[in-house]
Amino acid sequence: MMKAAVLVEPGRFVIEDRPVPVPGRGEALIRISRVGICGTDIHIFKGHYAAESLPMVPGHEFTGTVAELGPDVAGLEIGAKVVVDMNIGCGTCYWCRRNEILNCPEMRQMGITMDGAFTEYMAVPARLVIPAPAEIADEVLALTEPLACVVRAARKARIRFGQSVVVLGAGPIGNLHVQLLRTIGAAPIVVFDISQDRVNMALEAGADFGTSDPAELEALVRRVTAGRGADVVIESVGRPALYQAAMGLMRRGGHLATFGLTGPEATLPVNILDTILQENSIKGSVAGMGEDMHDALTLLVHGRIRTGRFTGAAYPLSEIQAAFDTLGERPGDLKTQIVVG
Repeated sequence: MMKAAVLVEPGRFVIEDRPVPVPGRGEALIRISRVGICGTDIHIFKGHYAAESLPMVPGHEFTGTVAELGPDVAGLEIGAKVVVDMNIGCGTCYWCRRNEILNCPEMRQMGITMDGAFTEYMAVPARLVIPAPAEIADEVLALTEPLACVVRAARKARIRFGQSVVVLGAGPIGNLHVQLLRTIGAAPIVVFDISQDRVNMALEAGADFGTSDPAELEALVRRVTAGRGADVVIESVGRPALYQAAMGLMRRGGHLATFGLTGPEATLPVNILDTILQENSIKGSVAGMGEDMHDALTLLVHGRIRTGRFTGAAYPLSEIQAAFDTLGERPGDLKTQIVVG
């Protein structure tokens, strides 16, 4: 038997004993080591998202080791450290055949539309398992999935060295955006958050300028971009007001990367004529997959991302309720993780 943290209703976890899954054909059984708490997990916990999936085991930012292999699995070794792509496409539809798995009508996501990683073992499709170096700490490997999301957003926005970028939101995802932008060579990087502490952490992580004053933001962006506005604006919070503000921070021909999840009722008023005449673009990005996971793992393995602020707060699986109940009480930590094995 194994332990699993089941979200039985919004705001309430129950630790259950469940049978250890048996890996089927093409599957690998993963013994979970660490799981990060994502903003999506928080929305699910509060009942804002995926309520129809409850009761469910959330968790999708995870690392572990291969415990068992099902039939017809090659390229994986028992005991190997791994990370796992959370997105399961049907493999046969128009979108899957074009490697656009996130648009697959039958796509399932571990920890969101099906049971996830707040448990001791998971059976997953072996094709989604990515071996990781044994010497890399579990708390670092558990950052692969959120970093992959950031990698994909940068890829879709086609960010290049020398481009000016504004990051709206300096939480864990915003901080990762800043660090990736620094690695890419974007400049200047401007960050905004209502928390000055988080702005300061983003400045430590590589942002060139930052403010927590909404009234100052547009003037700051204009000042550091010679009045033009930013080449790219990334919204990483999911606040409609920030999306609206972002439209006024772009230069002519600029790009808005829509990353932060909003509620289904949120809309973004856009002046269509201005968008056409200025040749602006809006790029949606929802999650990392395949190549994004591989690239994120490479960045972590080679130390391109400073992870210290992400690995300070950790709770055992048995205390997952306390972990969620106390989120935000340690402002110096950007990420809370659950230690499973």
